[in-house]
Amino acid sequence: MLFGLFYILAIAILVLHFTGFLDRHNLEWLLFVLAAAVFPAVFFL
Repeated sequence: MLFGLFYILAIAILVLHFTGFLDRHNLEWLLFVLAAAVFPAVFFL
């Protein structure tokens, strides 16, 4: 369940990034938070 919520949040952040919403509202730091959250999982695979 928690993984599902994480993936929904990640997809929403990516969509908002590519549409320019994050840049317009000065929330681009959310993309870096998402990258930092995903990094450990990718590193150990």
